[in-house]
Amino acid sequence: MNQGIIAAAVVPHVPTLGLAENTPEFQLTLVEGERALGRALRELEPDLFVVNSAHWICTFGWYATCQSVHEGICVADEAPDLIPGIPYRRKGDSEFASALVGEWQAQGLPGGRNDTPHYAWDYGSLVPLLYLDPGAEVPVVQMPTVILADHAECMKAGRAVHATAKRLGRRVVLLASSALSHDLVRGRHLKPTPKREALDQRFIDQLKHGAVADAIAWFPEYSRAAAAEMNGKPLAVMLGALQGLSADGAKLVGKQFGGYAQSSGSGNANIVVWHQ
Repeated sequence: MNQGIIAAAVVPHVPTLGLAENTPEFQLTLVEGERALGRALRELEPDLFVVNSAHWICTFGWYATCQSVHEGICVADEAPDLIPGIPYRRKGDSEFASALVGEWQAQGLPGGRNDTPHYAWDYGSLVPLLYLDPGAEVPVVQMPTVILADHAECMKAGRAVHATAKRLGRRVVLLASSALSHDLVRGRHLKPTPKREALDQRFIDQLKHGAVADAIAWFPEYSRAAAAEMNGKPLAVMLGALQGLSADGAKLVGKQFGGYAQSSGSGNANIVVWHQ
């Protein structure tokens, strides 16, 4: 398939990845994994990345960034000592973003445009791209995590990304910028509980096998028991995008880049699912 979603991935954004001097040794596998994943994704020659960040949070509606250029300084509001200000400049895709808003609205979702020139990126959107696309070559459209959306709505929003990409003839990579388990504690070195790490590994295995239907069926239990970040909403958007791709007859397989690593009790990994 030459258009639509060509890959979807979950990627880490822990704030200690923002600047190299803050990254502990046990998280270097996440950096190395994102770099390798980025090279693999760029080899697919995508037209754009759609980034669903767990840290751009909207209460009611689904917004898409419609700016033709994204430019500003990213500060991690919850950890300004770790990311005090990273400049960024990346291309947008106004046509795709506008069409995505229209698709959400056509499907009965509360879609809206983010047109403001004063908008500043959250670190969950920027940090993965520092390694996935260090040259800022691939245009970016962002979409938020919506508090009032349940998993079914998140999956519907993800399927809309695939539908929009097909309609416009775009080759799109969807990035869910999110941890897996996310029951946070103070202490960057602390791991998830063994039970939650085992749940993460089962979810990772499902993705690596391209078992999207199985992952969707188990997802309510997984997200609750693992305490997935933002109740698993970005992961659900990713699953919805993959569900749309699978419905078109694509045979899917996943791959992990780098290892699994902790950050203050959360579990993190780089996992992509694409055509077999």
